[in-house]
Amino acid sequence: MTVDIEPQEPESTAMRFEVLSSALKEGASAAARVGRLALPGRRPIDTPNFIAVTSRGTLPHVTPDNISKHLQVSGAYFSLEDFVEKSQQNLSRPPPIFSAPTNPNHPTPLYSFTGTPSHITTILAARRLPAVPSPIGNSTKSISIFTNTGFQNLSTTDYLSAISTLKPDITVPLADLTNNSPPGTSPTSKRALRMAERTDEWIVDWFNSPLSTSTSTFAPVLPIPYPIQWEYLSRLAEDYIPSGQLSGLAVHDPDIIPDLHSHQPTLLSLPLLSLSNPSNPHHILRHVALGTDIFTLPLINAVSDAGLALDFTFPAPPPPPSSPGPLPLATDLSLPSFSTSVTPLSENCTCYACSAHHKSYVHHLLQAREMLGWTLLQIHNHAVMSAFFTGVQESIRRGTFEKERLNFGRVYDSEMPAGVGERPRMRGYQYKSQGGEENAGKKKNKPAWQKELAAAAAAAGDGGDGAGKVEMTMPI
Repeated sequence: MTVDIEPQEPESTAMRFEVLSSALKEGASAAARVGRLALPGRRPIDTPNFIAVTSRGTLPHVTPDNISKHLQVSGAYFSLEDFVEKSQQNLSRPPPIFSAPTNPNHPTPLYSFTGTPSHITTILAARRLPAVPSPIGNSTKSISIFTNTGFQNLSTTDYLSAISTLKPDITVPLADLTNNSPPGTSPTSKRALRMAERTDEWIVDWFNSPLSTSTSTFAPVLPIPYPIQWEYLSRLAEDYIPSGQLSGLAVHDPDIIPDLHSHQPTLLSLPLLSLSNPSNPHHILRHVALGTDIFTLPLINAVSDAGLALDFTFPAPPPPPSSPGPLPLATDLSLPSFSTSVTPLSENCTCYACSAHHKSYVHHLLQAREMLGWTLLQIHNHAVMSAFFTGVQESIRRGTFEKERLNFGRVYDSEMPAGVGERPRMRGYQYKSQGGEENAGKKKNKPAWQKELAAAAAAAGDGGDGAGKVEMTMPI
């Protein structure tokens, strides 16, 4: 099954998605599938697969040249709020990214400003993943975004203007999400209905406005029950697929996919991009089983920051006879036990980090807080995840995916280890909107001078009872 997103254009300029194999059985509501997403001038994305999640326009800890040399990712997720500096209403000078010079290697301002390799598919959305909770909330005409100068409103008109300038390969229109709700909570039925109605209005405005034919639109699917947003989803299927304007779906909760299969099967001819932020590979496999094609995985950045080296494969290996329990999903290289270990970060891994370095070296870098430590972890963790998805694709083709998915759940731990090491400096937007009382005593990065005070106190004979306190005085 092949979907030509823009039949009126020559094939060389159209985004194409093809389902190559599916595990769907008669009577089933959803199933894993293998496909290929191809955009002109970009590396094809074999699905199921993942794309890198950027922060401030770049993949944390990895420079663009090392992305080309050592990473196998074919796509990158960017957020517009990373680049907005001033209020859109009082914009005397546009952000620098809007006027970035272009060249054959970086054909659009988004590629030029961020230095993204030209083979990488770019996906631009309004908000980061995960988004910073907003205390303001959305209005009938705009959503609240968190810029480096605080929370601001972003309307569909302003967003379309930015898209037309930056020209990403794929864009996700605005959605009315409850970004200020506590994690794990669901909106009330009244709020969910308003979310669906606003998003429906915004998508109509979106497709009624001119949009560059080089940018494909992945419409958002809200994290609310299907019956509440059925009218919005019906509009997508009946109006925008036949017209060739809709290229894919950005699904915030993959659990809605079985409902799409039952009520709107036409929508499943499109690629499904997950924005659900799964926390471990078990969740990823469950979403693959539902039919998700492409994943955005902030998980990789989080485990690298925590000093963890991913250590799992799919299909899962037989557990060693001496194993006391499930195998860990990752290794915490900040632990003292790895200070003398000269083995690779993960057995059988052939990435640059494992080929050229060993655990004790990365452990030393983490203890010394050298940036190279997190760079090597990012390279390794992306390699492990790439191999994981390659194994998933082969398993679906063999018809053994469901059996091997269940076996994976038995072999590996159900959760990722927390990581006890000290993280790198937090990026400016992380946890920023949470109040002081909520975060009291939970700062992840304590001021560096506190370490010097502790060392000076110890040298002065302070045994913890207050004796030998070090006084700091300012010269008059």
